[in-house]
Amino acid sequence: MTIADVSPAVIRAAQDGDRQAVEAVLLSVQDRIYNLARRVLVNPEDAGEATQEILIRILTKLSTFRGESAFSTWAHRIAIRHILGAKKLRDRDPGLTFEIFAADLETGLVADPPDAPDQALLLNELRVSCTMAMLLCLSMDLRLAYVLGDVFELDQSEASQILELAPATYRKRLSRARAEVIAFTSRHCGLVGENTKCSCRKRLPAALEAGRVQPGSYPNSAGSRLSYSDARNEIGTVVEDLKTFKLQQAVPHRNCPADIRTELTRILSPGR
Repeated sequence: MTIADVSPAVIRAAQDGDRQAVEAVLLSVQDRIYNLARRVLVNPEDAGEATQEILIRILTKLSTFRGESAFSTWAHRIAIRHILGAKKLRDRDPGLTFEIFAADLETGLVADPPDAPDQALLLNELRVSCTMAMLLCLSMDLRLAYVLGDVFELDQSEASQILELAPATYRKRLSRARAEVIAFTSRHCGLVGENTKCSCRKRLPAALEAGRVQPGSYPNSAGSRLSYSDARNEIGTVVEDLKTFKLQQAVPHRNCPADIRTELTRILSPGR
């Protein structure tokens, strides 16, 4: 799926300092930049901070855009460079591995737990949170290839340009990332594998006790087009090789937070 670009005329106007054009340019990419940051970094505070910094960087580098690629490709390349180059983001990476994650998932499972208040909402939040956290087990290079290829569904030409890789190198990274995620979900995710120890329902009591999910707070699943049961049914209808893909696609798309938009508007205000 390609990302809709703003017109060359709007970009030229933005480069000439037209404020409305600048806002249109940033608006065209802000949601995608935020979703990229959320899927790669997972933590919403880190993602919000990174998104604001990336959008400001796009703004300050706008004059260097020469139209040699699609604007969205150029903007996402700036985002990837920031994510890879920001030491504070590297320092906050939890160092999660599939082995550590699997052990955590299988700790404290309850075979037949009683339903909790807001059971359906909590299960959906747990589903989405776990699906997102799973990608932290991939090394950053594989994670980026996976997010662009299987989450954003970009074609290999655009994804390899964004990552500044040869197409063959990108394909190898995406293939390896897919293999690792599929192998993990098949063995450990009750929504994908038939004989796994973990299921969201069995896992929910431990997740509540650890504060991984909290009643009345659904930051990852709010606005999802799918309920927990919808996602389970949808994943169950596809063949084995597509179950993991469907699981990742069932994470909701998020709009860029309003406070980031407010701060960018402040930065764009006359007199700054």
